[in-house]
Parts: sequence; C-alpha cells; structure tokens
Amino acid sequence: MKNDRQLVTAVVDALEDLKGVDIQVLDVREMTSITDFMVVVSGNSTRHVKGLADHVLEKAREIGVRPLGVEGEREAEWLLVDLGDVVIHVMRPSAREFYKLERLWDIDKQAAAVAEE
Repeated sequence: MKNDRQLVTAVVDALEDLKGVDIQVLDVREMTSITDFMVVVSGNSTRHVKGLADHVLEKAREIGVRPLGVEGEREAEWLLVDLGDVVIHVMRPSAREFYKLERLWDIDKQAAAVAEE
C-alpha cells in the first residue's frame, strides 16, 4: 500500500485527468483522527461529479487501495470517497459554496476570517 503522500498524489492526478475544478488538498492530521488528508474538488455537473469519483476509485484500486466507503452516489451533488487516510469530497459548485469545507478545516483561514469580522 502507498503512503499518504503517494495516495494524495494519485488522487489529485486522477482528478486532474478528468478536469476536476479547483482541487484543494487539506492536511487535517492535527485537527482530527478521522483521516490525514481531505481533498476537495468541484465537478461541473452531476455526471462530472460521478465520473470524478469513479475515476478516483479506479485509480485507488490500481495501486492497491480499497475504499472504505462511498456516500452520495444517488444525488451526485456531493460524493464522499473514503480511502481511509485520504477522504475525497467531490462536489457541485453550489454545494461546495454552501458547505465551505475548506474554511471549516483550515484553522489559519478561520482565524483570519474571525479577525476580519
């Protein structure tokens, strides 16, 4: 099995292959024990979101990583792909804007936003 950084690289490469929009990698090791890294990406349509998630799953399996779970496949507005040490959030732009996961998990940005208020 690959280490965390290699898995993140494989995930990002898979998302770039299918033109994922605004790929962000969040290192959350100091914030939670749930996972080490979160990858957030947008898809232009529900079909694109589903395709991105499927491609990540395919690439993960190719390198010997089995997914722990996939959530949100029916609606495909927000798919969560759990690869254990790396969790991928593939979202439509409207869902991404609403939930603002990057801000939620980025303490430095949270502190800056509070200071600006």
